[in-house]
Amino acid sequence: MHWLANSANIAAVRIHLVNPSHLSFGIAVITPRWLFVLAAATPPQYGDPIITDECLTALDPATVQPGDICGIGIHTGNALRGYELGRQLRARGATVIFGGIHATLYPEEARHEGQAHAIVSGDGDVVWKRVLADCTSGLLQANYDGGRVSAEEFMPARWDLLPPGRYMWGSVQTVRGCPKHCSFCSVWRTDGQKPRQRTAELVVGEVVELRRRGYRFIALADDNFYPVSLNDLRLARRQVESGTDAGAAGRLAELQAIRSERFELMHQLAQLPRDLVFFTQITMEVADDPEFLDAMRAAHIRGALVGVEAVTPAGLKDVYKDFNSTGEALVERLAAFRRHDLHVLGSFIFGLPSDRAETFDATVDVALRAGITFAQFVMLTPFPGTLDFKKWEDEVASKAPPIEGVPLARHWLIPQASRPKVYVPHPTMEADEIRRRTQAVWDQFYSMRSIWERSRCVGGVKGRLAFLFVSKLYRQMYANTGISSDSARVAKSARWAALLARPTRRLFTASPMPELQAPPARTLGKTA
Repeated sequence: MHWLANSANIAAVRIHLVNPSHLSFGIAVITPRWLFVLAAATPPQYGDPIITDECLTALDPATVQPGDICGIGIHTGNALRGYELGRQLRARGATVIFGGIHATLYPEEARHEGQAHAIVSGDGDVVWKRVLADCTSGLLQANYDGGRVSAEEFMPARWDLLPPGRYMWGSVQTVRGCPKHCSFCSVWRTDGQKPRQRTAELVVGEVVELRRRGYRFIALADDNFYPVSLNDLRLARRQVESGTDAGAAGRLAELQAIRSERFELMHQLAQLPRDLVFFTQITMEVADDPEFLDAMRAAHIRGALVGVEAVTPAGLKDVYKDFNSTGEALVERLAAFRRHDLHVLGSFIFGLPSDRAETFDATVDVALRAGITFAQFVMLTPFPGTLDFKKWEDEVASKAPPIEGVPLARHWLIPQASRPKVYVPHPTMEADEIRRRTQAVWDQFYSMRSIWERSRCVGGVKGRLAFLFVSKLYRQMYANTGISSDSARVAKSARWAALLARPTRRLFTASPMPELQAPPARTLGKTA
């Protein structure tokens, strides 16, 4: 009888998975993968989860009933909206569970601000099943540690739950973790520096499913698609040759295996339909690895987000990224991508201590001369979990006055309209000057003239017009809504983005291929 009662309880429970956002555009660029991974991790007896991505449409709290279970995933940028939802949904009688990188870093904050019944830290792929079982049996705990699951335990996403016609790109993850240690990034501290890499067959299986559904643009949503560099291999070989480290041979073999699996993945991607287009995130070091770049191009990987960050030696030192280049060497390294027909989305940071007024002009000059296809220019923001944040919290934020009663060290809790655009005091420039100069760089790089000049990379009038639409949409979504200090301008930009998004999405669609099959695997050899 107890089993029957528990089964009835499970059948009556509805599972909601919510991706918070304070702006909704109706159409989104890339699928928020975690929603569909947790949907896959939800046991069948609970039914299909109800998925709400607020980048598309804001959640209507009235759709949540007493007894429902609501999983809310937050990062620092959407934590405030997530907490607002948590309070609303708990007030409606739902069980509220928070997860995501920010909840992992600040579990007690999520419990207090978001009225969470439980917090899930780390990866949710495996632990989510246990959370739901405990909740429906009345044994819900306050905290669950998902840890860092092995690559074999990564859940493939439930792409059958995708809402039709709402996303431009699909997303598939191939590896978690990054071996670097950039001061502004939390990935290597939260996901670890040891790459956890899925097999090529698992990755390609998800790609095939997305292409069957009509998605031909797919983001390989990795922390770093190039987890083993040639320099990593050289250093490992030197350790083996020195004979002073008993474990050196094992580490070298591990690095070679990771690299071989990367090449096997790219080999299999190359066998898929030629209309597929992949985009990923990668470090600059790959510019020195022509074999890898050639394999990327053959695998239909047409572009990558590359963290350039700074164009001066002092700037790179500021962010612990001395493996990058500066000046003409930087231009040449970026040009290496173009020679392999790979487009670069360059990411640059402004507001570093070494930045001067001339840094802004030098940055846009490098971006234009290097042939970067897209670029993003962000202002230095101390994010939790990073080395920069700890230093800023101790030296700056602890001495700053609160804003609307919120300590500056918890800047993500400051109401959106009152939130500063620049958090780190600069030795030579005022905050508003940094913001204005950053906005001016966006304006210059994404001027009609500059966009049209860059659109030559796609060829044909139709392709160039598509490039123009995409560039303008990118600017509206990621620049004006994030940099402007004028709330009216932010609202106007959001409306423009919503108007541009629907026709732009049509540029990325393709006819479904329901009969598509995955290519056969091959026996791995060592590629080093």
